[in-house]
Amino acid sequence: MTVPTASVDPRAERKLGRLMALAVAATLLASTCCVLPLVLVLVGITGAWMAGLQALAPVTPYALALALGALAWSGWLVFRPARACNAADGSCATTRPLMRRVWVACALFAALLLGFPLIAPLFY
Repeated sequence: MTVPTASVDPRAERKLGRLMALAVAATLLASTCCVLPLVLVLVGITGAWMAGLQALAPVTPYALALALGALAWSGWLVFRPARACNAADGSCATTRPLMRRVWVACALFAALLLGFPLIAPLFY
């Protein structure tokens, strides 16, 4: 009897986790010029060194492209149609719904950070 769920592949799960981590890290890098200084000031960390974060502004488009590419690729891996597996030998994955929730959380976090420059004027 075959059940339409994903087969267990630990390498694919690690690859998916690395892609989502890359997307979040690239999103943080893309929003470093805007979000990080504001968060640091809100936490109470200040200093002249924070002006140096503006030096990362030219990297922002590349980090944005990397973040969106990693999110798109990991989203395709998470939401693509599942392969059939054999339920008799227990080779069906149970982590796919969890990985979908993690991907949605990462995508919402990335959207919040990348959309922050649009709503930042409301805080100043």
